[in-house]
Amino acid sequence: MAAPEGRRRPGDGWVECACGSRHWGVCGAAGLLLVRRDTAGRATHVVLQHRALWSDQGGTWGLPGGAREPDETAAQAALREAHEEAGVDAATVAVRGEHVLQHPDWSYTTVLADALTPFTPTATDHESLEVAWVAVADVTARDLLPAFADAWPTLRARLDG
Repeated sequence: MAAPEGRRRPGDGWVECACGSRHWGVCGAAGLLLVRRDTAGRATHVVLQHRALWSDQGGTWGLPGGAREPDETAAQAALREAHEEAGVDAATVAVRGEHVLQHPDWSYTTVLADALTPFTPTATDHESLEVAWVAVADVTARDLLPAFADAWPTLRARLDG
């Protein structure tokens, strides 16, 4: 969503999409699906953000993420947003891949990544009520952002694929 105190970034804004929906991010949007793994390499936890009530679909859980800047890759945007919203240090993350949700006039890229070192994510801006490691098995027990809920089965399959 928009930066605090009305400071807008070049990628901020709504797109009226031919799909009939309105989407945030004039250059598209991206989010980080950050994974913690056990010693066998299996995904055990992911970082989820409990979205601020004032935000679009507020009160739901999803990925730290947001609007892409005009000259920013999806990975750069996802890492920037995860740093801004959850305190994720890009130097401690290994990007593994991307999953793109393509609409007629907009796209959302989920950047899949592994945490290289232990850390505790924290809500570092006004867009989050809470940020936490959530057990992979418990993700669907949360009130998920609808688009994330739709994507979760595909994303979950890619975590250990």
